[in-house]
Amino acid sequence: MKKTYISLLLFTLFTSIGLAQDFNVNLYGSYTFQDRFDSYYDYGSYYDGKIEDGFQWGAGLEFKTSPYMGVELLYLRQDTKAPTYYLDEGFFVNERFADFDLAINYVLIGGNRYFGATNSPLQGFGGLMAGMVIANIENPDNGNTETATKFAWGAKFGGVYWMNSKVGIKMQMQLLSAVQTVGGGLYFSGYGPSAGLSTYSTIYQFSLGGGLVFKMN
Repeated sequence: MKKTYISLLLFTLFTSIGLAQDFNVNLYGSYTFQDRFDSYYDYGSYYDGKIEDGFQWGAGLEFKTSPYMGVELLYLRQDTKAPTYYLDEGFFVNERFADFDLAINYVLIGGNRYFGATNSPLQGFGGLMAGMVIANIENPDNGNTETATKFAWGAKFGGVYWMNSKVGIKMQMQLLSAVQTVGGGLYFSGYGPSAGLSTYSTIYQFSLGGGLVFKMN
């Protein structure tokens, strides 16, 4: 599955490079709000927790196919915690708690639509993205780790203020969704918590932030 995601990303990227007229480098930093998850099963097991809020950073390469359209390949990362209550299905069924270490990596490609006069210092934009999330989770209780790769999508809206012809300040709000990954996907064995992921719930991460834009042409 990971190879399929990467192949689609590279195909779209190379096609965009061939059509590109300009080239931008984008640097990102944002505050990401927390998201809750839970999972309940017929046989009585459950987990209930949240992905903590925190700082998300990243970078993107944007190829402008026209003054009003851009195709961007971007990487975003957040290191956070996932405090979770769950049932331990050992010899005795007990509710337990673990504060998992979680690293969320997004690799996405998307289209950005710009609006406003091209000679204005202020431009608005909106965009849609799709790609993959690579989530790594570690159980601090036993040191177990696991990594999962799933489909992800996102949307963003904001504006760029150009301080000069080469450097701009970007402000934006963004929504990222990791489909069938960490939310509700922490699974636990009868021998205590496993540091794993399965495919049950979807997470939504909303963020506010911005960054810098550098015109490279």
